[in-house]
Amino acid sequence: MHTDESINAYITGQILAGEKYHYDPQDRHGPVLYLLAKPVAQLCGAKKFSDLTESQLRLTPVIIGSAMVLLFGTAVEMFGFTACLVAALLFAFAPLLVYYNRYFIHETLFVAATFGLILSGWRALKTNSLFYTTLAGLCAALMLACKETAPLHFFAIGVAVGIGWLWSARTRPRFGTGRHVARSESGGMTPLSTPLKLLVVASGIFIFTAILQFTWFGQNWSGLADLFRAIPNFAARAGGQGHEKPFWYYAKLLSGGWSGAIILALAALGIFRTFMSWWGERPREPLLEDEKSGSRKRPPCRVFVTIYALVIFVIYSVIPYKTPWLALNFWLPLAILAGIAIEWLWLASPKFSARTAILTFIAGLGFLIFHDTDERVFKNPAGEKNPYAYAHTSEDLLRLPARLEELARQNKNSNPRIAVVAADAWPLPWYLRKFSQVGFWQPGQETGAADFFITSGEVTAWRNFRAEYFGLRPNVLLILWTPAPTPKP
Repeated sequence: MHTDESINAYITGQILAGEKYHYDPQDRHGPVLYLLAKPVAQLCGAKKFSDLTESQLRLTPVIIGSAMVLLFGTAVEMFGFTACLVAALLFAFAPLLVYYNRYFIHETLFVAATFGLILSGWRALKTNSLFYTTLAGLCAALMLACKETAPLHFFAIGVAVGIGWLWSARTRPRFGTGRHVARSESGGMTPLSTPLKLLVVASGIFIFTAILQFTWFGQNWSGLADLFRAIPNFAARAGGQGHEKPFWYYAKLLSGGWSGAIILALAALGIFRTFMSWWGERPREPLLEDEKSGSRKRPPCRVFVTIYALVIFVIYSVIPYKTPWLALNFWLPLAILAGIAIEWLWLASPKFSARTAILTFIAGLGFLIFHDTDERVFKNPAGEKNPYAYAHTSEDLLRLPARLEELARQNKNSNPRIAVVAADAWPLPWYLRKFSQVGFWQPGQETGAADFFITSGEVTAWRNFRAEYFGLRPNVLLILWTPAPTPKP
């Protein structure tokens, strides 16, 4: 378990035990992950922190990540069938998604809520539906209750919608609700002011739902004040705080492996193809049948997803603070753009030889993706050379709880007292959850007597104890201090 996973597991365990959720503005995120993980863990039989297992916790992001694959079926009208099919396959099999969609962190839920906002927001504008408007507000609130970086995505979505709207007003009504009017569900025409009314309704739902979540359904009203106090903290954290990376970090991360550079090149080709269409050139492209009129039209939201991809990619690249799982935030539009590129290549020529070449290329890309997924997700998930295993817990730490149990049996001590002395003890609370007498101290604090001590690697000696070493993270050691054998007279 990564350190972040273990912290989230501990919070989930507290909620399972009946404690109220308290939002921590210092270095935590919102309540959605725990709200969804609690019933899943309960269905698996867990009642408290010590009952939890990795599989029970990681099942929540696995379920949400799997649902994301199905969500692309609802986006066909927006982006086209081939684009959505390719994006769904990339979400199902690409190494970045398979790796982090089983991480017990907030990112998978955040991406799903973002996609939900895009889908429901477009439907609300297209149909003037109160249901989709409510759903859009709910998804926006879920985004904020997942991560405080949600405003960055609201801004990127707003820029993409605004640019697309302005362009459609200059040309013809092919984006969003059109040039002068919006068509209602019944087929009637409504004034252009309707989108503003929808925004007001969605904003109300957003505010109401966010308040419910951050106050834990009215049980902790201080969560609202803590949310505002988090703003300066996250602004400072954006500066890096030890996680500073150069502007091109994400481009390098996504282009790694056997398949990464090809997928990134396809996304760039998708951007190029969209701009070609935007500026008036009409290469071969699929036409979708309108549900109401029966007429055929082009997918309406490709300009939107292109602008959104560019804006959000630049925002995350400019911010010095970078971690690999944040790349999930722009993988969504990049996957769709890669699908647009493959569709373009397929339609470029109807000749048998060209189609055969495209199918061969797709099969080869599939093989490369399977290779990268196998290497990074299954064969070497925690290796130091795996770019996704960022400050990940070493597999060597798995020996520690087993060794403590073995020593306890040898000493005939069924409930040993364990003292942990470290400035940052995570993820030890997770790995020591089966022991009931575990205390945590900062270096320099008096611990009192204990059967075993666990300290950070800079401690070179501990009273009359002998040392055993365990890897915590790359280049980080933990020391288990066990009583030295009494010398025989």
